Amino acid sequence: MVTAEKIKIVFGADDTNECVTAVTEYLRAHFETTVVASTSWPELSEAVARGVADGEYRFGVLMCWTGTGTAIAANKVPGIRAAQAWEPWIAKNARLWNDANVLTMSLKRTAPDVAVDCLKAFFAVDEPDPEEVPQIVKLRDR
Repeated sequence: MVTAEKIKIVFGADDTNECVTAVTEYLRAHFETTVVASTSWPELSEAVARGVADGEYRFGVLMCWTGTGTAIAANKVPGIRAAQAWEPWIAKNARLWNDANVLTMSLKRTAPDVAVDCLKAFFAVDEPDPEEVPQIVKLRDR
């Protein structure tokens, strides 16, 4: 798990509910977490993505109603590999096979415990699968 040191995470959501609360509580308990507040998902996605791309934060986590808009917006920032997950297997393998550095989730359709399990799975991967590195490099160079 990526907690050998206090990893810096940036989080943003365009709304709040029990799922967002569970996610922020988990992040704050395990990581040095900054929360970006905005009701504009394109703006908060860009802010989170730029923080990760610029190296201020190791990872970003974004939530909007579907998780799709935040993924699209974050992926507009060079250096970002945002992946949408709705269950832990997807979150884990987004890190393992795609070296995702931003995780997005739906705050309306993800149960709070599942969202936390997605975070645990995402952060459980220390490094991408070495066999996938050549493919990931192709993503990084675009």
